[in-house]
Amino acid sequence: MQIIKDNQLSNDAWEYKPDDADLGNGDVIISLSRLQQKGKALFNRTGKLGARIVPSDPVDGIVAYLPDLALVELYFPELADGRLFSHAWLLRNRYNYTGEIRATGHFLPDQVFYLSRVGVNSFYPENTAHLTSTLAGLKDFSVSYQPSAN
Repeated sequence: MQIIKDNQLSNDAWEYKPDDADLGNGDVIISLSRLQQKGKALFNRTGKLGARIVPSDPVDGIVAYLPDLALVELYFPELADGRLFSHAWLLRNRYNYTGEIRATGHFLPDQVFYLSRVGVNSFYPENTAHLTSTLAGLKDFSVSYQPSAN
């Protein structure tokens, strides 16, 4: 699949696995609850591990696993919830997470510039037809007055 990573289109092999699915090998993303239930044993497999957080997840629930996670995915189930903007900022600034933070789900191309300012560095919109407009959204503004996480 194609995503936007570090301000350019790139191919990606990550796959989200529901809680009842076998992880297999390869790069997989799991829910925060599955990560918390199974713990460090999940890292004893072939492939990278990422975790998905949703707006209602407490961001501090992932902190103990951050050094081992290659990706934190912020899943936007709807357009009207902005808590994931705060989650991204906290991951970068309070918890010093340096890995990939990906926005996925229902966000607008108009929001990607602001998501990048709080630390999101990859994007996978629900509708992949929006990849081009999402990429263009990263260049909406050329001047910023406030400091950012990027």
